[in-house]
Amino acid sequence: MIPHHTLTGPDDAPVLVLGNALGTTTELWREFSPPFRLLRFDHRGHGLSNAVPGPCTIEALANDVVELLDHLGLRQVYYCGVSLGGMVGMWLAAHTDRISRLALVCTAAWYPDKTMWDERISTIRELGMEPAADAIVSRWFTPSFSPAVVSHFRSELLKVDVPSYLACAEAVRDMDLRADLAKIDVPTVVIAAAQDHATPPDVVRHIADELRDSDLYIVGDAAHLAVVEAPRTISVILDGHFWSD
Repeated sequence: MIPHHTLTGPDDAPVLVLGNALGTTTELWREFSPPFRLLRFDHRGHGLSNAVPGPCTIEALANDVVELLDHLGLRQVYYCGVSLGGMVGMWLAAHTDRISRLALVCTAAWYPDKTMWDERISTIRELGMEPAADAIVSRWFTPSFSPAVVSHFRSELLKVDVPSYLACAEAVRDMDLRADLAKIDVPTVVIAAAQDHATPPDVVRHIADELRDSDLYIVGDAAHLAVVEAPRTISVILDGHFWSD
């Protein structure tokens, strides 16, 4: 499946692919403007991407990105992913040669305790997205962050195709990328957020510790969607990583 996408920025700049968190769309990057040619895309059933019936895996979501790169004639790219987008990035870097530099933001390689995911999936399957929305969004932002922005992202979450959300949530719950970390040999920057309760800094630090070539940064005043709460800080980190020789 070729996801909905936009490709913007200077034609002579490196292409940076931006992978979204579960339940978010390309809106995740609306305050984000590093000096790259930015390829934004929506996961299955998110934003303007078509829903794909049935279950999926991180591998399947990563192969959607490969199809997109092939469609655009892009051989190698930089890649930055948040949460689910980061999981997709890890798989791509471990199993393909399409990623030359990688950035992983507020993500995990494995969830040993799947209780939260089981409960969320059960609630949404039985009652729909609305009863779960507040709990999901409360993990995305710090309590003092802009209510208007929080409300906007909640509204975007409610537009996601529910079966697609559930399929992606099950893919996250069931994934185990720990063995893949040893296969990643591209320079990688790993970014955690100090107030992230969805993927706490220790979880993110484990990824950095297992990679061959990585740097770890912890952003202070942000939660899970740190690219929304601290876009300038993260842009500086990414600029330093992707423009380095």
